[in-house]
Amino acid sequence: MDINTIGQLLSITLIFSTAYIFTALGGIVSERAGVINIGLEGLMVAGAFAAAVGTLYAEDAGMGGAAPWVGLLAGMLFGVLFSVIHAVASITFKADQVVSGVVINFLAGGVTLYLVKLLFEGSGQTETIKNGIGRIRIPYLEDIPIIGQALFNTYATTYIALLLVFVLWYVLFRTPFGLRLRAVGEHPSAADTVGVKVQRMRYIAVLISGALGGLGGATITLTTTDNFAHNTISGQGFIALAALIFGKWNPIGALGAALFFGFTQGALKNFMQLFEFSKQIPAEFIYMLPYILTIVVLVGAVGRAKAPSALGEPYDPGKR
Repeated sequence: MDINTIGQLLSITLIFSTAYIFTALGGIVSERAGVINIGLEGLMVAGAFAAAVGTLYAEDAGMGGAAPWVGLLAGMLFGVLFSVIHAVASITFKADQVVSGVVINFLAGGVTLYLVKLLFEGSGQTETIKNGIGRIRIPYLEDIPIIGQALFNTYATTYIALLLVFVLWYVLFRTPFGLRLRAVGEHPSAADTVGVKVQRMRYIAVLISGALGGLGGATITLTTTDNFAHNTISGQGFIALAALIFGKWNPIGALGAALFFGFTQGALKNFMQLFEFSKQIPAEFIYMLPYILTIVVLVGAVGRAKAPSALGEPYDPGKR
């Protein structure tokens, strides 16, 4: 295997990891505040749909290169819209948070498929986006062996995702806001006693989760698929959920897990094609690998990853 091949595999890994990073970070924010977010899959579906539609309409309006950024914003807003439903159900009405998240997954899938058929004359997918997010090439640095092609010739969203990992880590563990957010996920009654608005903090966390989950879905539409269909996401929200658990609800850990899953999702099949024996393996088995490895990783993480103490527990201020 030569240096260029390794660089290409690293580049593909980073590109496929980007959506997982955004979505896993969104899940971390929500679950650090004590609200389980099984609905990450639905948030990604919503974001992918809105990004495609928003970009297409922006292109029709003559916005050119700005169109994909309109799509990204639309994806985030649509993710927030669906997360409001989850927040109201699980925080205000204290519904089972797992059930609420599952409902978000089904609702997002059904609503987006209906809207696609409504907006695109019965077609099961949107039109192809002409102006997706392009790569940013950094002169000279992109010529560095192995890492140059991966780190310095990639999409803007990848740079944003990597930066956001460290920003969120700092916010969670080095700021008063992060301390309050973690407090309502560990011991909400104690946080309430010292004046932290538990319900408000949880609402903020779930809405941020929706924005990042929507951004994760939007990234897929605007960098790898160029359109939206019912199978655009196909379980990647659950892989992001596995990444945050494997990463122990820490942004740095989630980054490592997302890179691993990004390799299995995008680069692994290219890597296996380098070997002669891979030609004897049915393609279906190659596509199954990311999901099989997700299960294996989660089984290995059971008992080692400690969730926030109050995760999944509704809080009633009147009963503290």
